[in-house]
Amino acid sequence: MKTAFITGATSGIGKATAILLGKSGYRIIACGRRQDRLDELKGELAAFTEVYTLSFDVREKDAVFKAIDSLPNDWRNIDLLVNNAGNAHGLASIQNGSIDDWDAMIDINVKGLLYVSKAIIPNMIERNTGHIINIGSIAGREVYPNGNVYCASKYAVDAINNGMRIDLNEYNIRVSQIAPGLVETEFSLIRFKGDADKSAGVYEGYDALKPEDLADLILFMATRPAHVNLADVLILPTAQANATTVKKH
Repeated sequence: MKTAFITGATSGIGKATAILLGKSGYRIIACGRRQDRLDELKGELAAFTEVYTLSFDVREKDAVFKAIDSLPNDWRNIDLLVNNAGNAHGLASIQNGSIDDWDAMIDINVKGLLYVSKAIIPNMIERNTGHIINIGSIAGREVYPNGNVYCASKYAVDAINNGMRIDLNEYNIRVSQIAPGLVETEFSLIRFKGDADKSAGVYEGYDALKPEDLADLILFMATRPAHVNLADVLILPTAQANATTVKKH
């Protein structure tokens, strides 16, 4: 049985992916900051697969390495790493942006992805096998108004993904990126600092992608034959043409 390590597994894309991969024959290492949600997810997954939970914040370097080092021996061989943890804080022009928001986005979206990958890649190299799927964004393809630092963080994910694929090529490790458009999750609630009205408005008037749509794609990518790597996939709701063009009812 293969083992999947998923960051940001307590909600949205990460949770949907943990559930689908678990139902599809993977053991799941579910990671997140909220232990209560991890416990809830473990209870849900336990009916059909083995589950191990790790509670840490990806931006805390020492906590990342300590948590991953704590894995029991029989959970250390990770076949699939899904770097899903990420966030957007605020939507503001560069001159009006919050430095705290900038730090949060860079620390989680860029440095957090690097910390987790750094901790897991050596085992994949040693075994000469593995697959890393990095969750990027259409914001890593197009910069949109007031998206400046968030877009920069996702452009960085794109560059890191491409660099990983080059550097790990000799070790038979597949590296892939998924770049979603609008996905209906807690993402906008965080971006708008808990303002539910503003958050809900982002997804009104059209059919946004659902977390399960991304989970389906992750499973498809992970189960291709060993000689096939879907290196980079942009996925949008039909109503979305690019970062800023959305057809609403």
